[in-house]
Amino acid sequence: MENLTGAILAGGRATRMGGQDKGLLQLNGKPLWQHVASSLLPQVDCLVISANRNIEQYQQSGFSVITDTLADFPGPLAGILSVMQAVESDWYLFCPCDTPNIPSDLVACLQARIHDAPAAWVNDGQRDHPTLCLINRRVAPLLAAYLASGERRVMVFLKQIGGHAVLFNDRTHCFANVNTPDDLEQWQVT
Repeated sequence: MENLTGAILAGGRATRMGGQDKGLLQLNGKPLWQHVASSLLPQVDCLVISANRNIEQYQQSGFSVITDTLADFPGPLAGILSVMQAVESDWYLFCPCDTPNIPSDLVACLQARIHDAPAAWVNDGQRDHPTLCLINRRVAPLLAAYLASGERRVMVFLKQIGGHAVLFNDRTHCFANVNTPDDLEQWQVT
């Protein structure tokens, strides 16, 4: 697969985290987003961060930081579209900032099973993870139209464009999210 951009989605409101910027929360001595970046960097050609707050802190990483082109935190699809509009790439791998155990073969597994579909997302055997997705640039106009119509649901969009899930059996732990302060506390190594 040529020209693959990885994008960490760190642009949400994090309401379950009390509004704190989830990507910047410390897990075992480093921000959550850095755990994701460490896993993604060897798997992609370039890496960017989609963020809407604390831009300067994310920029200190040296990675490009892309903000939503749509106002009022309209959800992960807005971040996905903004990245697709800002970065010229054939393919994009999107990953939320709160999923620190991304497997080292994520891209290889998605690529091997995407076939001719324009998108594929992770299913861990128990549930879908639509924001962990590999998506082709050709869907950008469809995504722009979908968002302009007022829709925001990631899974609905991915299915509408002909995407499908890729099963990662027995790896639920790789896709667990740090959603609440309790989750973060439980993940800390003491």
